Amino acid sequence: MTTRLGLSLPQMRQYSIGADVPDVARTAEQIGYDSLWVFERALFPEPATQGLYGVPGLPWPDAYRNVAEPLVTLTLAAAATERARLGSSVLVAPLHTPFQLAKSLASLDAASGGRVIAGLGTGWSLDEYAASGIRPFEDRGTVLDELIEVCRAIWGPDPVKYDGQLTKIASAVVGPKPARPIPIMLAATNKKAQRRLVDHADGWLPVGMGAEQLAAQWQELQDLAAERGRTEPIQTVVRVNTVYTAKPYDGPDRQPFQGSADQIVEDLVAHAEVGLEEILIDLQTTPRDAQELKAVAAEVYEKARAAGV
Repeated sequence: MTTRLGLSLPQMRQYSIGADVPDVARTAEQIGYDSLWVFERALFPEPATQGLYGVPGLPWPDAYRNVAEPLVTLTLAAAATERARLGSSVLVAPLHTPFQLAKSLASLDAASGGRVIAGLGTGWSLDEYAASGIRPFEDRGTVLDELIEVCRAIWGPDPVKYDGQLTKIASAVVGPKPARPIPIMLAATNKKAQRRLVDHADGWLPVGMGAEQLAAQWQELQDLAAERGRTEPIQTVVRVNTVYTAKPYDGPDRQPFQGSADQIVEDLVAHAEVGLEEILIDLQTTPRDAQELKAVAAEVYEKARAAGV
């Protein structure tokens, strides 16, 4: 079976959000991409009080200085397309109030004709948690659990009732409803998060850092699902973060998805063999503008399909 391919939308500062997001979204759909994706980076602390991913001393990428709000970006893409699914990989769920995020996702799904994929995670930035003011970083898992429950309640039949720590709905009509059940997918990078995924979510959003590592993680998750008695299949979309270069990267320290379109496609082939349903390709970081991004996206897509991905 052919692997579905998705493309990240342009959210960084070299792009004109109002003009480039609809343009890239339309072009990606015409090229053949199955889905369009956003990620969330709420702010760029300066000076940084915490390393990237919470790793001491690891600098934040300069590209994170200006990242467009993800739901606004998806809304622009939804209005410009007809077929492509619209996903987040990922929304840092505890930065949002559960009620408002659930209602926003439902409205976007209704407006787009049932194309939304709610990809959620807990994030890692202490500064973002402090700025959001929802709950302390230590409560991130509890907030995500409640948010999933609130989404299921609000997206379900009226009257909606919910009694949680952050959200209390005595009895209310809450609309619009999604056009169809919105799949909830989680990043799930540790055992506790994997149990949450198996028990309460529809799918998994790993990051591709090497085919062997991805295959081992996928087997581990499948084993956990069997152990906990899950019978529904786990939907899968692996995110690959590329560092595109016009010429092949010939250094001995080349990382997965670093280099020319041909080198990126070589890595796509290896990751597709793991057997996950879809690969999300983030190409937006290194292109200078939307025209270059569209050209690279077309080249990667055509070469990937020619290679059997």
